[in-house]
Amino acid sequence: MTVRRLTSAGRWPLAALLLFSWATSLCAQTLEECQQAAERNYPLIRQTGLIEQTTELTLENIRKGWLPQIQATAQASLQSDVTSFPESMQALYRQAGITMEGLHRDQYRVGIDVQQTLYDGGTMRRQQDVARQQGLVQTAQTEATLYKVRERVCEMFFGLLLTDEQLRLNRDMQHLLESSERQLQTMFTHGTAAESDYNSVKAERLRVAQEATNLESQRRTLALLLSTFCGIEVTQPQKPAMTEVQPLSANHPELRTLDAQLRLADAQERALDARLMPRLSLFASGFYGYPGYNMFEDMMRHRWSLNGMVGARLSWNIGALYTRRGDKARLNLQRQQTETSRDVFLLNNRLEQIQENEAIERCRRLMAADADIIALRTSVRKAAESKLSHGIIDVNDLVREINSENAARVQQTMHELELLKQLYELKTTTNN
Repeated sequence: MTVRRLTSAGRWPLAALLLFSWATSLCAQTLEECQQAAERNYPLIRQTGLIEQTTELTLENIRKGWLPQIQATAQASLQSDVTSFPESMQALYRQAGITMEGLHRDQYRVGIDVQQTLYDGGTMRRQQDVARQQGLVQTAQTEATLYKVRERVCEMFFGLLLTDEQLRLNRDMQHLLESSERQLQTMFTHGTAAESDYNSVKAERLRVAQEATNLESQRRTLALLLSTFCGIEVTQPQKPAMTEVQPLSANHPELRTLDAQLRLADAQERALDARLMPRLSLFASGFYGYPGYNMFEDMMRHRWSLNGMVGARLSWNIGALYTRRGDKARLNLQRQQTETSRDVFLLNNRLEQIQENEAIERCRRLMAADADIIALRTSVRKAAESKLSHGIIDVNDLVREINSENAARVQQTMHELELLKQLYELKTTTNN
């Protein structure tokens, strides 16, 4: 029984450790996870679905152009003159006992016209192409805007990483000062150090602790901003790995937007060509009213009748030729503007790459000497601690050497994080 209790109790620490490890892995976020979460959380993401719905509704309305077009009409008119027989013929009819009144000047009709398109020269198909391309342009523009969210996440993410590293170095410096403070307290107790030396180191430790308070407040602010922007709780950002950056990708959102605009211009030009084609349709027309199609019958009797007509119609609107040249010139100018925008983007992107590559090389050159500087500063600080214990230097010299070593470590951390930040900004610039 005792063995079982011990075994059961022994399992709990392992389970707790596994649970803590699992929870820690959930809290730790990579830069890519934060960027993806920010894109999903950004309000503009809803526009993508709205664009798709709008495009589909537009396409559906265009497709309905193949349905029969029905028009109901009602008309009442009063004419200044109507069709009638000459007076001589009316006299003959009267002699024969036939009354020929002629048409009345007030006329009425209630009818329905139906038209079914058989061939439209590809107009509706080209209109659908234009609607699709317009939707793709709007989607690409939205994606390009969302892509810029990555830059804002990158700034806050690396700012949070830098604050974490500064806090770590601050804790290390506090440990060093605490060690020196204990040493001076012992020396003061034995009469080998002055009380002012002990107080000087203690004051420096308290100053460093104040810096830690400011850094912790800054970290909470950055973590809250990043969490709010991403829509997830960011508590433990993971330092990204060093990465190799490839040249500019042709799949960059800005380039996709420009390509979509060029395809839209092509679709609009094909729609212009379709407007010049003839159209063939069937039609049916019917009405109830007076007069009808049998005018002679209606001249003899004033009554309403049912009338109908069916047929085929071939039409060709050559009025599209009037504006064709201007429309094509406008589309050509639109293409030129898009190509100019492409050249401007490529130039600006190339300039950004040059600046970022130079910043990366600068950080690498600076990092090459960081380790040596820290090693030398650490050696000098340890020597100063030994000299202080033998009364060769005063406490201010030791504090100065501790600050110099800490500054060297801070510089190394800043150079490393700046290098990572520039690499991932270059990845964003080139869409890798």
